[in-house]
Amino acid sequence: MIRVNGISVPLDFDFSGLEELCSKKLRIKRESIKSVRLSKRSVDARRKNDVHFIISVDITADNEGKLLRIIKNAVPVTKEDYIPPAYKGRCRPVVVGFGPAGMFAALVLAMAGARPIVLERGADVDTRCKSVELFRTTGKLDPECNVQFGEGGAGTFSDGKLTTGVKDRRISWILEKFVEFGAPEEILWLAKPHIGTDKLRGVVKALRERVISLGGEVRFGARFCGFDISEGRIVSVSYEKDGSQNSISTSQVILATGHSARDVFELLHEKSISLSQKSFAVGVRIEHLRQDIDRAMYGRSAGHPALKAADYKLAVHLPNGRTLYTFCMCPGGEVMAASSENGRLAVNGMSYFARNEENSNSALLVNVGPEDYGSDHPLAGMYFQREIEEKAYIAGGSDYHAPVSVLGAFLDGGENIFGRVKPSYLPGTRFALPDEYLPDFVCESLRLGIKEMGKKIPGFDDAEAVLTGVESRSSSPVRINRGEDLVSLSAAGLYPCGEGAGYAGGIVSAAVDGMKCAEAVCSAYENN
Repeated sequence: MIRVNGISVPLDFDFSGLEELCSKKLRIKRESIKSVRLSKRSVDARRKNDVHFIISVDITADNEGKLLRIIKNAVPVTKEDYIPPAYKGRCRPVVVGFGPAGMFAALVLAMAGARPIVLERGADVDTRCKSVELFRTTGKLDPECNVQFGEGGAGTFSDGKLTTGVKDRRISWILEKFVEFGAPEEILWLAKPHIGTDKLRGVVKALRERVISLGGEVRFGARFCGFDISEGRIVSVSYEKDGSQNSISTSQVILATGHSARDVFELLHEKSISLSQKSFAVGVRIEHLRQDIDRAMYGRSAGHPALKAADYKLAVHLPNGRTLYTFCMCPGGEVMAASSENGRLAVNGMSYFARNEENSNSALLVNVGPEDYGSDHPLAGMYFQREIEEKAYIAGGSDYHAPVSVLGAFLDGGENIFGRVKPSYLPGTRFALPDEYLPDFVCESLRLGIKEMGKKIPGFDDAEAVLTGVESRSSSPVRINRGEDLVSLSAAGLYPCGEGAGYAGGIVSAAVDGMKCAEAVCSAYENN
């Protein structure tokens, strides 16, 4: 099989005609082509008067060696199947957390015959949806089951983006598994694939059912609350469920609790597990009308039926030494109530698969690091997060209404009143400038950077755009230190994993890390 990259096709191209296209463009006899499969499709909108697709195709044909020599941008492709190692241990490994990292760790362990036990503090996805909706409509927060905690992790209530900067052979297998469990097949070839919250709910249920069918077990409402170590090795974990304390004897624990399980960070620190400070970012969500972003990105092609809601990715380096960048852009999405602690407010972005809501939104984030925390305590970044979330909670009225501002009021002191753009956040909003809850250097960076971004995307600095705070959960502020064998530096058998442990950033990279930790658990017994 060969892959040919960089083929341009118009927006109106009929993708059922790939064989004919390859025959004509690559000058290959039609009868010599055995199969053609789309492997990637991206939008080229660099010239607004000529928006088109760039595609890559995988071709099986006669004389592929000759074709590789004569076709520009052709490379050989080999299909590599993923086969997990066999588990030879005697005890059942425990996976703590059932977000992307924990899910794929559990899946690999189950496939390896390890019969893993999964502990998830939140509820199954159906029950969790009810808790999230109750919070959005009434402001009643369940600290144990919310946008952060429950089946599927924080990724379930997000845009479901599957883009990543990680290069790893496991990624194609992860995407194929997503499709097998109900995700749209297009994620296999879109340059910027996403699943959407509505479809992710079914995907995570199907993955859980597969883990169980292979001998695994998933315990919901099971909050990890401790572990025992003997002679430097994990020997058991404890959890609380339905008001009672339970213990599991095990020598292998994958800790995939996510970046919002702050009680776990505190527990680890009390147990003298090696932790270190980690840089992350804070800021706000910015909302524009989806049609305005589509027009700015696609020009006269905006609204073409072959084009989905437009996305963007921006970063500007500022004279104050900071960087402002967009993160987790949600075309045709909404701003979500993402709080998980009483008296603290956080927001995130979410999209359904169709991405057809009125607004498009993105996080606008400013980098922060240990030099900003004011302490060398390993959890200082977490305390920094908590402080701004408490201020945002107060600025919003102390009832989980979010503090919002129109951009003109924030940038130039204009009147704080909604124009064409209305905030999508529920349960509600109250006017408050970011200065009320974000540090001065963050606000300065937002003011400088948004104006620069307006030079790159027309209308990005529209005075009627809406800022909603606070976006504080972009990544973990703590790293749970581990060695090259993926084992904690402080406890043999403990595998810090995924985004919460500081080793991933997004659904796909977290899933990859979960697989790696599961493989490490299996390999620990290879010579036994």
